[in-house]
Amino acid sequence: MNTRHENIAAERSLAFADVIDPALVGEITDVTALGIDIGSRNSKAVLLHEGRLHTALLPTGINMQETAQELLDELFENASITLEDIDFIVGTGYGRVSLKFTTVPCEILTEISCHAMGAHFLNAATRTIVDIGGQDAKAIQVDPATGKVVKFRMNDKCAAGTGRFLEKAAQLLDLTMYDVGPESLKAGKDLEVSSQCVVFAESEVISHRAKGETAADISAGVHMASAKRVTNLLRAIPLESDIVFTGGVSNNVGMKHALEKLMGKPIVMPRLDMVFAGCLGAAVYAQRLASEARKAKLAMTTESFDLSDLTRRIEDAELSLIERKDVKKVGYLCTYTPPEMLTAAGVGFARIDKCGSPTVVAEGEVIVKSVMCDMSKSVVGHFRTKEPLHEALDQVATFYTCDTMRATSNAINHYFKPSYGYVLPRTPDKPSSREFFRGEMIAFGKDLEKLTGKPLEEKALRESIQLHRKLRQTVHRISDLRKRNRPPLSGGDFLEITRAYRSLPAEEQLPILEDLYQRLSAVPDDDTPRLRFMVCGGIMADGDRRLMDLLEKDIGVNVVVEDHCTGLSPFYYDLQETDDPYRDLANAYLDQAPCARQSPLTKRIDFAAMLTQEYRVDAVIYYTLKFCPSFSQTKGLFMRRFHDLGLPALELDTDYSQGDTGQIKTRLEAFVEVLKESMKGEKTLCAA
Repeated sequence: MNTRHENIAAERSLAFADVIDPALVGEITDVTALGIDIGSRNSKAVLLHEGRLHTALLPTGINMQETAQELLDELFENASITLEDIDFIVGTGYGRVSLKFTTVPCEILTEISCHAMGAHFLNAATRTIVDIGGQDAKAIQVDPATGKVVKFRMNDKCAAGTGRFLEKAAQLLDLTMYDVGPESLKAGKDLEVSSQCVVFAESEVISHRAKGETAADISAGVHMASAKRVTNLLRAIPLESDIVFTGGVSNNVGMKHALEKLMGKPIVMPRLDMVFAGCLGAAVYAQRLASEARKAKLAMTTESFDLSDLTRRIEDAELSLIERKDVKKVGYLCTYTPPEMLTAAGVGFARIDKCGSPTVVAEGEVIVKSVMCDMSKSVVGHFRTKEPLHEALDQVATFYTCDTMRATSNAINHYFKPSYGYVLPRTPDKPSSREFFRGEMIAFGKDLEKLTGKPLEEKALRESIQLHRKLRQTVHRISDLRKRNRPPLSGGDFLEITRAYRSLPAEEQLPILEDLYQRLSAVPDDDTPRLRFMVCGGIMADGDRRLMDLLEKDIGVNVVVEDHCTGLSPFYYDLQETDDPYRDLANAYLDQAPCARQSPLTKRIDFAAMLTQEYRVDAVIYYTLKFCPSFSQTKGLFMRRFHDLGLPALELDTDYSQGDTGQIKTRLEAFVEVLKESMKGEKTLCAA
């Protein structure tokens, strides 16, 4: 960001004692280790070899493996070694997943962990890190005793407060990236640039120029606006000295000045260019991994259980439902809709819970409000694009829990199909609520009779209630197998089983589920400890498996239980039969794990807390869709309960666009890395 980068060539080889904090220099071993940080704009590398620290820096190219090789070539020429002399490599940064080395042991770690460790070794007293790169900004709390991350916050969804923000401002001011920082220090007055969005700030900068404001004053205003965005991240991170500034923007003297002014505390400047903090931390981790002879990693993954036959059955059932002409077809929106009554009425049915592509979501947004969740937009979008299952339905029903689902039902009824909504009482424990909900069950039955032209016989309803009770109990028993040290099925597998319950004809399910239970029960258990996660929060729709895949396939943790309406929650309750099947259904559904819309909310939070204890959970992911009216607004209370239980918890707020997959993966990886360390030290972790 300034001329300091021009001096990097002179710092390509430094003695450990000239760079590493004196208190920690003795912890650097004689292992030859390499750390590579592939950033969005620049790529860096640090080589630790025979008492010296060698550095290299290059712009990140299109092929990140080629960029890494160029870094290696420069380092090897400097240190007079070859790849065969390297004991271990750790990759980090934006492009770490692209790194592949077949002849040298190699691992990848998040830049959050690596920046913390690098800053620690450069300044042992580091407690707070401000890391600003080309595409994101982070605030990191560090344990000065270990260099491990305690807590972190990151801005990865907006360019404001990043190198990209400052680069755009520099272009508008006819300055280079190296000049914009020093220029801001020449400011003669405080000029406010109020917009924190890059797009609006661009217009504001142009307006200031048109008014004759100097480049120095405008530059200072831009830096202050950007710094305000970054310091907002520090609100959830204890701002404790020593404070260290890392990342590509750390060489921008204007940003350093603005940050210090806002924080009211000085930023420590170690003896190495802080653009190399991440790859130094990676190199330190590489030394440790090599020194431990690549100690066996904590065995966390479960063996994948083959459910391909079940998936095929689900797909066949959907196709059959689409093609059938001999029955009426009903789609339902909410887990409170009783399939017992649909089965007894003899209709074909399926839950409408398909995750939509960005195109489908956009189609739905033509009709529903933009501030509604992507689930509602997907439902309407599928109707609007005439998706075959949605097009085949004769009627839609929902016992709605939130205003969004009510609006979705109304939109379907107005534009596409007859849609009937039934109210779920917000206070389920009141006798009047129970009587009201019984009436809603009866009304639902009458509407089914109108649809089919046949009476809903009480005998058929009782038989259906008994069948679905057995099905739910079997699904619950399958979930109980995940209480083992070695769960015989993954969280993704269990979601496929619950999808089968919502998709297959009820009369076909029992032998399939019982066979699954017997086969899963036969998988041997062991006593190896594994990380155990719970996913909690809003709906995880059919096709929305990104989070599960990241956790279980990419990162390798076990999701052993989930507290959401497409996971275990609807299968946890039981039904007591009396002489009134409608009352039995009303009581059973009101007694199940309540929606976060219902009152008191403590009942749902208590249920989530109970699951964490029953399934011996190590950590929680609180997952919601943006604008979810039930779970987004209540997440603070859930997170507080997890904190009170001493459970690490990470909240993720997303949509179906897939554009934030990389950022979500980074946050999950960092969360798991910190979790492992905090479990060793019996600490509590909270992250967002």
